[in-house]
This record gives sequence, structure tokens and C-alpha cells, in this order.
Amino acid sequence: MNLKGRNFLKLLDYTPEEILYLVDLAAELKEKKKQGILTLDMHKGKNVALIFEKTSTRTRCSFEVAAHDLGIGTTYLDPSGSQIGKKESIADTARVLGSMYEGIEYRGFGQEIVEELAKYAGVPVWNGLTNEFHPTQMLADVLTIKEKLGRIKGVKLTYMGDARYNMGNSLMVVCAKLGMHFTACTTKKYFPDAALVKECEEIAKETGATITLTEDVEAGTRGADVIYTDVWVSMGEPDSIWEERIRELSPYQVNSKVMENARPEAIFMHCLPAFHDLKTKIGKEMGEKFGITEMEVTDEVFESSQSVVFEEAENRMHTIKAVMAATL
Repeated sequence: MNLKGRNFLKLLDYTPEEILYLVDLAAELKEKKKQGILTLDMHKGKNVALIFEKTSTRTRCSFEVAAHDLGIGTTYLDPSGSQIGKKESIADTARVLGSMYEGIEYRGFGQEIVEELAKYAGVPVWNGLTNEFHPTQMLADVLTIKEKLGRIKGVKLTYMGDARYNMGNSLMVVCAKLGMHFTACTTKKYFPDAALVKECEEIAKETGATITLTEDVEAGTRGADVIYTDVWVSMGEPDSIWEERIRELSPYQVNSKVMENARPEAIFMHCLPAFHDLKTKIGKEMGEKFGITEMEVTDEVFESSQSVVFEEAENRMHTIKAVMAATL
């Protein structure tokens, strides 16, 4: 399959076959790395720019290690290291970087920014995360599900928490594309965008997927193969949001009762970082302020044998490597 020169902005742009090709390529590259087989010649001498308007441990490390393994040089531009949208327009930044680099990664705010970069860059642009979509995380999640459950099609995935933004949106899209059964289990206030739900329902008609939105925790998690959650407050949101989210989303915390209601072999997934204890600065502050020790997931579940969060995190690197290898 030839994906050379393609942007990777959202999974809605890709066919099920193309998505599965990238997952399979990631598995192949992962196996080579485990065996010590070098892939430095795949794109030796090429360079990519990594624009991070929102910082991230996993995304930055994944792109840098993946690029190194492919023989690619990287330039990391942190929130203060680029004039994008400030002193220089997005279009101008895209054309400048596109003349110097063979690829550009963007992690930041609105989807329209990464779309405009792709319009003017003239080289592949990859979405490391926007407010609306997180496609590289989805590839890592699908690879992890395939490794742990031995299948993709027909898997029942339940997402608990705030399903309005990039994680809820992207999980719903990838489930629709790959014939998986997606459930958003949360209050109506936090359901995904109605227009995107409708679009995914149309895709699902072709793939055998189903899209379910429910406020009922017992019904929403019953028989699930995957229980997935994310932090309740996203990067960049004000601190004042915490009290509201904790109050409204606490009924949708992933705990032992939720996992017992899922299938016996169900796995727990989280894109990280997770507030499962008080060992972080923010976690400690929220614990002291609201009298809680855990938020979206209990420490018991996070540290359980059903939790695959660290294998999932590792797979970010392998799947990002596959995206770069395939599109450059």
C-alpha cells in the first residue's frame, strides 16, 4: 500500500484498510526493534520538525525515538520556540518549514491549525494531538488491543468520562472505521458532538460497528472488552473546572466494580498521564482541596493485571514510526 506523501491529520481521512496497514506495519517495526534489527536506512538523511504548542512526554519521546530509529533528524520546537500564529502566519510557517524539512509534526490546539499547515507545507504533516482529534494515539490503542485480545473487529470498547474532545471523538471514529462497538458512558453533557456521532453512525453501517451513548454505568460497561478513560480536565483548561468535573464525572470513575461488570478478560486503557494517586503535584493539590485520593481511575485498577497502559504507551512510538515510515 502506497501512502507516500500523505498527511496524517485524522482517521476520518483514512480507509479501514489503510488504518490496518499502519497497525500491521507498526507491529512489524516493533518486532524488528525487539530483535535488534536496525531500520536506520529507511529514511536516512531526512529531517522533520516537531511543533509542540502543548508539551507531552509520550508524544515527544515517541517521535524523537521513532525518527532516530529510521535515520531521521529532528528539530523540537516547544511553545516558546516557534512564531507560528504569533509573528508569522500558519501558512508562512508551513512554507518555511516545508522548504527545510521532509515532514512536520504538530501538537497543539484547533484542528484547523494542523489542516492549514498541511495545506501549505508541501510535505507530510502529522497530527500529534489537537483539541478535536488524536490519531496517533488511536493507532497505538488498536495495536495494543490486537496484541492483548487477539482481534480488532467486534471488540466492545467503553469510554468513560468526558467524551466531547479528542479522545472520545477519536475512539468513536476508529471504532466506526474498524467494525468495533463504541460506547460513550457519561452524562449527556459530556457526549460527543452530535454531527460527528451521525457521521460515525453512517461509517458504522458499512463496517458492522455500533455507536452507543449512555448515562448508565452498569449497562454501558456490561460485557465490555476494553474499558478506557482519560483525565477529567484537559491541558489548557482553567483550574476552576476541576470542582465541576469531579462532581459530575465521579460516577464514571473506573473502579473494581466497573471492571467486574466487564468481561473477565477485559483490559483497562488510558492514554496517560493518569490521576490514580496523589504522587503528582496536581494530584496532591486536588486531593487536599477536594478530599479525594483518586480521580478517573482507582489505583487498584491502574496497577492491576488488567491494566495495559504502559504497553499502550510504548506502542505510541512503534505506531508513530509506522506513520513516518509510510508517509515520508
